[in-house]
Amino acid sequence: MAKTLALIHTSATLVPLFQDLIDKHLKGKDIKIFNIVDDSLIKNTIERGKVTPDTSRRVVNYIGSAEEAGADYIMVTCSSIGAAVESAVPLTKVPVLRVDQPMADKAVLSGKRVGVIATLPTTLEPTSDLVRRRAIALDREVEITSKLCDGAFEALMGGKPEVHDQMVASALKELSQKVDVILLAQASMARVVGQLSEADKKVPILASPEIAMAYLSEIL
Repeated sequence: MAKTLALIHTSATLVPLFQDLIDKHLKGKDIKIFNIVDDSLIKNTIERGKVTPDTSRRVVNYIGSAEEAGADYIMVTCSSIGAAVESAVPLTKVPVLRVDQPMADKAVLSGKRVGVIATLPTTLEPTSDLVRRRAIALDREVEITSKLCDGAFEALMGGKPEVHDQMVASALKELSQKVDVILLAQASMARVVGQLSEADKKVPILASPEIAMAYLSEIL
């Protein structure tokens, strides 16, 4: 019997990104997919500097709607609203996953010194907090170094992707000198990794979408 996977996004641009990963990792499996998209969730979070109670309630409602629509498994693809995703878990009868949890697990199992890099403060702290809690759950000791590329997100949204990429690349090179593994708190930064030379990739650099989909391929 076919299983149904629901993906909840905060940007329409993530739909084709995750469809490509579905085609790669879930090929041949009897799985139906549907997407829910609402970009006001991330816009409100950025504007207010945090996930507010009303945004959390809406995230929980979307997860409930996905369950009612027949989802056997639900993944929310935005790291910034991860706390709201976790609050929905005890209210939902089917498994609910925040996209960055498999990445966080892989990071804490990869080394003690963990670097977290983001272009938004609203994503940096939730990701760092997740790493701390997953380390405790997996009985690992970690030292977290967080790095905010201030202004990079604004450059990307302002039509200057080259400025964004340069800032992220510089931060990655700097951070790689201090840690054993680096987490990208936002999927939008993943493309910068491909622009780095092999010499600059001194430590593993992890991005959540690919790791999350590989995880789903193992359990679905």
